Amino acid sequence: MKATGIVRRIDDLGRVVIPKELRRSMHIREGDPLEIFTDKDGELILKKYSPVGELGEFAAQLCDSLRRGAGGIAAVCDRDSVIAVAGGGKKELLDKPVSPELEQIMAGRGVYRSVGGGEVPVSVEDGSFCVSVAVPVLSEGDVLGCVLFVAPRGSAAGTELELKLAQTAAIFLGKQFDTNL
Repeated sequence: MKATGIVRRIDDLGRVVIPKELRRSMHIREGDPLEIFTDKDGELILKKYSPVGELGEFAAQLCDSLRRGAGGIAAVCDRDSVIAVAGGGKKELLDKPVSPELEQIMAGRGVYRSVGGGEVPVSVEDGSFCVSVAVPVLSEGDVLGCVLFVAPRGSAAGTELELKLAQTAAIFLGKQFDTNL
């Protein structure tokens, strides 16, 4: 564990303010859920909670099915990072933070389909893979993540089949969270 040197007091309602610099660097936004852990040494640990991340194995199976259905590379991400990939690019994409452009697509709650050439990088760390199709996963009005089809930079536009498969998968994932929350 890394010490920050920041000390905060608990107010009379039991609240603690997380400094803006830490929220920014950890990509914690207003309304984000935090999971609370304790250990035997009396430490209290806050961890950003990702409901989509809890379904890592299921998301990997879903990506594999999407890849078999449309070919190419399929991925699922939460609001911060890529959590499952099938069809190639796993080393470059898996567990990497999503790009600001992809964050904007998710925040806009709309469907994205590339017109060709790969304008939106998937990850901040690797610009060689771009989004062909992106469909946000919504549950009770909240954006939880995104179902993607990915292609190498400069590839052809996203197909109608990829769009329909991603929409179906995103709706399915969203319904899983509606019933599990």
